[in-house]
Amino acid sequence: MAVRIESQTVPFDPADPRAALGQLPQTAAVFALYGEEAHFEPYIGRTPNLRGRLERLLQPSAKHPRRLQLAGRVRRIEWRLTGSEFESLFLQFELLQDEYGTKCLERMHLGAPAFVRFLGGNPYPRITVTHRPSQREAGWAYGPFQSRAAAERFADEALKLFLLRRCTDDLNPNPSHPGCVYSEMKMCLAPCYQGCTDERYAAEAAAVESFLSTRGDSRLVILRAGRDEASANLEFEAAASLHAQVQRVEAVRALAPELVRPLSQLRAVILQASANPDEVAVFLFENARLRGPAAFPTLGMRIQNEQSGSTSLFAHPVAIEPIPESAQPEQAAEDNSRLGEMPDKNSAGAKARAEFEDLPARLKSCPDASLPSPATSEGGTTAQAKVPRGLLEARMEAALAELRDSGQTPSPTLRQGHLALLKRWYYRPEARRTGEIFFPDAEGRWPIKAMLRGVGRVAAGSLQHGNPQG
Repeated sequence: MAVRIESQTVPFDPADPRAALGQLPQTAAVFALYGEEAHFEPYIGRTPNLRGRLERLLQPSAKHPRRLQLAGRVRRIEWRLTGSEFESLFLQFELLQDEYGTKCLERMHLGAPAFVRFLGGNPYPRITVTHRPSQREAGWAYGPFQSRAAAERFADEALKLFLLRRCTDDLNPNPSHPGCVYSEMKMCLAPCYQGCTDERYAAEAAAVESFLSTRGDSRLVILRAGRDEASANLEFEAAASLHAQVQRVEAVRALAPELVRPLSQLRAVILQASANPDEVAVFLFENARLRGPAAFPTLGMRIQNEQSGSTSLFAHPVAIEPIPESAQPEQAAEDNSRLGEMPDKNSAGAKARAEFEDLPARLKSCPDASLPSPATSEGGTTAQAKVPRGLLEARMEAALAELRDSGQTPSPTLRQGHLALLKRWYYRPEARRTGEIFFPDAEGRWPIKAMLRGVGRVAAGSLQHGNPQG
């Protein structure tokens, strides 16, 4: 099966490896090494230094006779530059899936993430931990958690707040049923021996489902309102009791990170550094599938203090000296060339530059774009007008529209792989997790302004660290 890759390619001659290796960049990339025959399986990998990695693989060395050598089997090299490890892993998974199918999960060690599953289809619902949430019941699967142990701990602590059953039997309620230790400890409504009505158990199950889907908010709202009312009525003992319950719920809530949501509602935007220094890569996770990257041009966004990482999203786009009306056309063309040129007129960078060229007209017609007072720089030049706020928001909305899900149900391999990639990146230690993640609000709207600030932070990090992978 052909590997889909928007890449650069170069032929490889084992007799003269330096001719091909000398054309490779010393930057991060995902690569594929192809053999002489079409049916040969390619060698697919990722690396922070493409030339260095392939020199070790394709250039024999007498000093390292045990090192893997593929020079005699390779006839073509394809690669694609990447801006982050997240992008590299995502692209590597896509290529391996095209070539090896379900075996790609094993090759990349992408195990199925753990979910807390609410068995709402059972006449007497209960919760359990699973690695295989079904697509049909995605609204009752909550996760992904960092590990099965983390999911089990959350499930156990959440059950302590309710009276839901913990047994795994298919119940046939009968007064002669002996019950269990949880019913004796008053930690279960004991539907097994009809210790409660079916309506009472259904109400408790609905409360548990609401607790899971809102990560405890449904319970906290009620408890906080009761606590505040008791405090206002000077019922301090009742207020203290309710406050203790609030603290218990908050402790359970802390066991479920922000990523833990109903699988059917799990949506996120991930911002990563791009291989293009003038862009930030945007990824969208929706319908259990990861899409991207879409390019968000950072033209018009300037880093105020690159060393501290602070940014100004709506600052001056670029420092351009004013051109007198009497200036020669050649001088104007030379100054305008500072904006750069993109080879593809339809690329994101080219569109951003076109937007910038139309900026003066947009500023005049934009009702909320206030022109700053002229500021003179050290060289005596006048500061350029800032980019309208709505222009950057339109760029972000366009990037999200490009990644919008088509509604097709992903294959089980794709679901597991993309969920595992998202989980692996999200649960990394903060010091090693590069990039930003954003979730929609309760009404499903994206926090565009917060995402634009995140774009500035990602762009600042790329400038500080030279666009590393990590």
